[in-house]
Amino acid sequence: MPATRLTLICHARTLAQKLARFPLDEPLEMDWQALAGSRAGAFKRAPRLLSGPEQRTRQTAALYGASVETVPALRDCDMGRWQGLALDDLHREQPEALQTWLADGHSAPHGGESVAQLCERVAAWLASLSERPGHVLAVTHPLVIRAALLHVMQCPLASFNAIDVEPLAQVELRFNGRWRLRLDQRD
Repeated sequence: MPATRLTLICHARTLAQKLARFPLDEPLEMDWQALAGSRAGAFKRAPRLLSGPEQRTRQTAALYGASVETVPALRDCDMGRWQGLALDDLHREQPEALQTWLADGHSAPHGGESVAQLCERVAAWLASLSERPGHVLAVTHPLVIRAALLHVMQCPLASFNAIDVEPLAQVELRFNGRWRLRLDQRD
């Protein structure tokens, strides 16, 4: 059975990340246009390039190539009323709601998507990828990458907030009958 290779890449840094805010559809901090295509040679053969629909993921994907397919399943978690708000402000103004969201993966006090719903969406997307062999490079968000890792590692929802995903971080997953996490040696 031919394998599916999935390289998940977190979008480059945004001002919202720098300020510890839940994101809006903001651009990258870097001059991505000057760097467009600069990472296109990072892989031996050009992978199928996918991106979430947000500006920050599309701009990051442009670093890896010009032919990018936008995939709605790779969109960021819908944070509802909390979009654009700083974590410090939420901690001060809605501490119980924030704590509930952090402790209970099924809660969505912000009126958006729960962590459980995000994980279900990402698991369904991974299932669709497993049917199509080849290398896929998907530029997405920290929370989407966390959800993919929970699914592949079969971790409980309580592990979701124990994973940190930095800007431009890469995670390699392989499917050959089942999903596996692959850790590569870097020079």
